[in-house]
Formats: sequence, structure tokens, C-alpha cells
Amino acid sequence: MEDLERVVADAEAAFGAITDPVELEHVKARFLGKAGVLSEASKGLGRMAPEQRKEAGQRINAAKGRVEAALAARREALAHEALEARLREEAVDVTLPGRKRGLGSIHPVIRTWQRVEEIFGSIGFDVADGPEIETDWFNFTALNQPENHPARSMHDTFYVEGGYLLRTHTSPMQVRYARMHEPPLKVIAPGRTYRVDSDATHSPMFHQVEGLWIGEDISFADLKGVYTDFLRQFFETDDLVVRFRPSFFPFTEPSAEIDMAFESGPLKGRWLEISGSGQVHPAVIRNFGLDPERYIGFAFGSGLERLTMLRYGVDDLRLFFEGDLRFLRQFA
Repeated sequence: MEDLERVVADAEAAFGAITDPVELEHVKARFLGKAGVLSEASKGLGRMAPEQRKEAGQRINAAKGRVEAALAARREALAHEALEARLREEAVDVTLPGRKRGLGSIHPVIRTWQRVEEIFGSIGFDVADGPEIETDWFNFTALNQPENHPARSMHDTFYVEGGYLLRTHTSPMQVRYARMHEPPLKVIAPGRTYRVDSDATHSPMFHQVEGLWIGEDISFADLKGVYTDFLRQFFETDDLVVRFRPSFFPFTEPSAEIDMAFESGPLKGRWLEISGSGQVHPAVIRNFGLDPERYIGFAFGSGLERLTMLRYGVDDLRLFFEGDLRFLRQFA
């Protein structure tokens, strides 16, 4: 049988020399493990006479208790040392001024979104919201773009399983809203849209607002008046001019691109395309579930990023999506 006093002394010395808790557990096995010194000593009790076995067992148990006490003490000491080191590393100088938690702010594109809703809401337009994952029928066919229509190539998009796609504009909400409400229809549909496009002035995800006004006597003149007034309120100036330039969209007829120009400032005299628009095509009104012989009206679609860039003088669309706080703090 091992000299138990020497075993205890060796264990105390070994534990005391260790500075790593993981290594301490490894050394523990040398004395208290299944194949450790004290376990081997216990195995020898069976070969002793009964009177010797009792005395030897008591001595082994006492030695084991002393080793376990030394182990527990070293564990506690190492934990205390680790805590002290952490407290030193994370010490706070209470004499320093306090740190304020930073406050967030509304993203500039969302500011535009809210402003557009406020302006159109003031003249009686509802706000509609709908799914960003659309069916082909709502996104294209119901808007007078049947399968293989060449206008679809302008809307390269992201398709998903089951015949669905990420909507390329918020125009599908015109159809959804019209099929759920009775005319007259007066609504805007702001939201996220998706196309396979990415450069300084285009993004694969962008925001758009569609507008629709359908009634029995809504003319192109109403479109010109409503949108011109919207631009003047949005930019908070009457110092701008608006023109309607003939164009083509499959869901409107006649169709027009809306351009604007400021009459003063750094963009003075420069025409900027701001929106697409037109009288809603009779085929689309029919898909609304309405009689095109009775109902007529206009629609428009504007990019919220484009409006935001003009309002704040931003020349690169990508700045809105990079999350650079140096840029975003300007709008806080």
C-alpha cells in the first residue's frame, strides 16, 4: 500500500502548482480517478485480513478526504483569481462622464413613405397594403400583360416555387383593392418591390407607391392636377414645373412619363423623370370587375427612393441600403 501521507502531500503540491482549472481536473484523476493512486490502494483491501482491512480502510478514507479538501480549496482559489482578473479587466472609472445610449431615427426612405401617405391622405386617398410574393395573374396578366407580352421583359424578377414571384411593382394592389371595394376607388399602395437590377440608380429591392383613382368622370386633367399638387407639397415649393411626356405602359392608355424641373437651385432647368402614369386601360378596369364603359380613371407609379434622392440631394441610391451611420445620421 502506498504511503498515504506521501500521497496526500504529493496531491497538495500538485494541486497548488496548477493555474488552469482544466489542467486541475486532469491532475485530479491521478489521485482520485478510477485508476488513481487512492483507488488502487482501495482495491488492495480485499487481500488483507479482516482486522487489518478495517484500519487500512479508515486510513485510505481519511487520506481521500484530505485530497478532496485540497482539490476543492484549489478550485475555489482558481475561481476567485479568475473573478479578480475579470474585475480588473472590466473595471469602470466612475469619475468618467456617463455614456448615453444612442437613439435611432427613421430611415430617409421611410420618411418619404410617411410623407407620401400624409399628403395623399389629406385629399381622401386610402392606403392599401398587400403581399410581396404575388401570383403571375395579379402581377402581370390582370394588368394587361399576358404571357409572352414584350413588356414583361422590362420586369426581370425573382421567381419562387409554386409559380409565384416577388412583385415587380405595387400595381397588383390596384386589382386586389378594386375587387374588394365599390367605386369610386381612391387609393395609394406604397411598399417594397423587386427586380433583377443593381447600380447607382437601381436596386434589386426598392420602394414604390402606386396611385389609383377610378370613378365615373375622372379625367387626365384630374391626374395632372393631383400629381402636380402632390409634388409641390412634397418638395414644399411652388418653384417647380411639371410636364407629361407621351409614353407606353400596357396597363394605361393613353400613358405618360411625368417629368419635373426646379426653377431655382442646383437642379434648375434640369428635367427629371419622376413617375409613370396614364388613364387606366379598359382591359385592366374589366379585370377590376368593373364596366369600362361606365368607369374611368387614372393611375401612377413613383419610386420612393427617387423622390428621396431629389428631396435630400442624394446622388447614389446604394447609400440608402449600406447602413453607413455616417450617412444616416444626417437624417436623424
